Amino acid sequence: MDPDELDRLLARDPVSSVFVASHVQQVRRSRAKHPPVYGVTDSSGELVGACWAGTNVVPVVLDRTGADLVAGVLLRGGPRFASFFGPAEPVLALWERLRPSWPAPFHERPVQPLLVMDRDPDPGLLTGPAGEVRWATEADFDRVLPAAAAMFTEEVGYSPLDSGAEGYRNRIRSLLRDRRSIVLTDHRGAVVFKADIGSLHGNVCQIQGVWVTPERRGLGLAVPCMAAAVALARTRASVVSLYVNSYNAPALATYRHVGFEHHGDFATILM
Repeated sequence: MDPDELDRLLARDPVSSVFVASHVQQVRRSRAKHPPVYGVTDSSGELVGACWAGTNVVPVVLDRTGADLVAGVLLRGGPRFASFFGPAEPVLALWERLRPSWPAPFHERPVQPLLVMDRDPDPGLLTGPAGEVRWATEADFDRVLPAAAAMFTEEVGYSPLDSGAEGYRNRIRSLLRDRRSIVLTDHRGAVVFKADIGSLHGNVCQIQGVWVTPERRGLGLAVPCMAAAVALARTRASVVSLYVNSYNAPALATYRHVGFEHHGDFATILM
């Protein structure tokens, strides 16, 4: 696959493709032979579709024909992926083709609003606890790990420390080392709010892992902390994005209050 053609395809929607673009960049920097991307070409040989297939399956651009072609390749390899996520239409088209032959998924999330913000938050939101929100450092590892594991467990239903614990710990260390975790700690040093820059490419980043400790929920912490997180993230990339489950009304209200706007819809299939 021609790298320039893939870059042009990724650049069509840098917000929705930031995960794949950032991972392709990492693979190229590591001098690996090729990123794990399936390409779809038209009759003239032009690249018109692509899908990342690493630990997760993440389509970039796939029409119905492209989804059928990629699904056919995935069927030959068997059910070895942790999840499918990305733009809702191709994710759901892939899963519709794979569903009859693969084990039932752990969870299906067919509508996840993809939100975006390309301006600083209203200064009026950056008050109170927002002033204490900061980048976490490697020295915060023992504080951040239990908060991150709690968020993961709430989101997917099992603890990342039950299996693959060392890989998860390494991921947290990597985020801390690269200044991509944002936290608020209380007087005891415990993390009460966290968010991560999960993907970063060009002028776009994607926030993930947003979490408020259960005992502090509903007390007005989420909006100022999230506003502060956006302000920090915008020092790394001018466009901040995230996606959220459509049924998570409190989170949606928080993000809209902070200033996020709807960009599209994602879907996730957790295997």
